[in-house]
Amino acid sequence: MRSVAKTPPVTRVSRVTRLATAAAFAAILIIVPAATAVPTSPLIPVASAQCPDVEVAFARGRQEPPGVGAVGDVFVNALRSKTPMSIGVYGVNYVADTDAAAGATDMRMRVQSMAKACPNTRMVLGGYSLGATAADLMTRANRLSSSERQHVAAVVMFGNGGKRLGPAPAYADRTIDQCADGDPICGRGFNWDSHLQPSYIGSGLIDQAASYVAGML
Repeated sequence: MRSVAKTPPVTRVSRVTRLATAAAFAAILIIVPAATAVPTSPLIPVASAQCPDVEVAFARGRQEPPGVGAVGDVFVNALRSKTPMSIGVYGVNYVADTDAAAGATDMRMRVQSMAKACPNTRMVLGGYSLGATAADLMTRANRLSSSERQHVAAVVMFGNGGKRLGPAPAYADRTIDQCADGDPICGRGFNWDSHLQPSYIGSGLIDQAASYVAGML
């Protein structure tokens, strides 16, 4: 089961996708869209050509506009307040509707690209809601080489439907998976509003995650 030689990458990714789908997608698709009217700062631009000390590659929630989304925006600002290191931002490039696997692929490709172009940049991978599922899929597929994985300092997820599976083994020592009280997507609650951005932004969970990530840099 763990043998890479006997299991083609496409098969492994499809199995992981089906597993996460069973845990997350059914619930995600029946709730109201993750994008709600919450006040946010202007979207943070993607990292410039100059290599930052750290880059956050964050996948937005379902139906949020391109960028890192409301939760990602707050997380990056919180992280910047906790470290003197320069922090670049990459909004995972995918259609935030139902296809978390596309987000997982783009996130993996971003790590691989940055590992070549900016070998000294530490990567922080993350996502909210559907974007958290994308980050979860990427880590479980484990298609980065061992040297590429060394560039990943931390993984941070909010409202992840795959949380019940536990962290991906290859990243268990650097993952924080946050679930708001009452969130039925990542927990066992019944309060659908607990899954939306205002719940996470006002809960203190984002600041807690930023402190954890800052400690891993």
